[in-house]
Amino acid sequence: MHYLTKIWAILTLFMTISVASQQIGVLKYGGGGDWYSNPTALPNLIQFCNSNIDTKIDAKPETVEVGSPSIFQYPFLHMTGHGNVFFSDEEAENLRTYLMSGGFLHVDDNYGMEEYFRRELKKVFPDKDLEEVGSDHAVFKQKFPFPEGLPKIHEHDGKRPQALGIFHQGRLLLLFTLESDLGDGWEDPSVHNDPQDVREKALQMGANIVSYAFKT
Repeated sequence: MHYLTKIWAILTLFMTISVASQQIGVLKYGGGGDWYSNPTALPNLIQFCNSNIDTKIDAKPETVEVGSPSIFQYPFLHMTGHGNVFFSDEEAENLRTYLMSGGFLHVDDNYGMEEYFRRELKKVFPDKDLEEVGSDHAVFKQKFPFPEGLPKIHEHDGKRPQALGIFHQGRLLLLFTLESDLGDGWEDPSVHNDPQDVREKALQMGANIVSYAFKT
């Protein structure tokens, strides 16, 4: 990314945060993975947040491409999918600048994207590794307490749910939720026929992530 474009992008993000913007962008990426999966998930999460944690998020999240300066308009980006992920070097640099400048990315593995995302994440942060986010972290202590950490929403491989993160100077700037499938729990009830208590846990955890991201 050109130096002046970087400066403009950072200033845009700071201005967005300064006016207390509470918007969510859906991250569109290359590689053939279904970045668009779980179409009812975010609208439902947004409605839940606006009703329960006093946010004022636009009801319909906007789609934004990884390499676009437009990502700097959103303090919170959400990424999901089942398959391949690919970032060009320019896209990786753009995403790194966004995150290091105060942005937040939640990546929810919808089952099958982990190996691809881990590979591409090394382009974004070659000097950082995903670390487990402990159950004592603030993201689990927002309005809805989760003393045991990330809840299990859907079963895939019989593995425990994991919250993994990228940190910089103590700030969690990227959260990767794995073996949980929060997004499936946010979907309309008819999509997966999850019990109400399971959907409630998913939405509450999602609201905690949103709350944490908007506060940091």
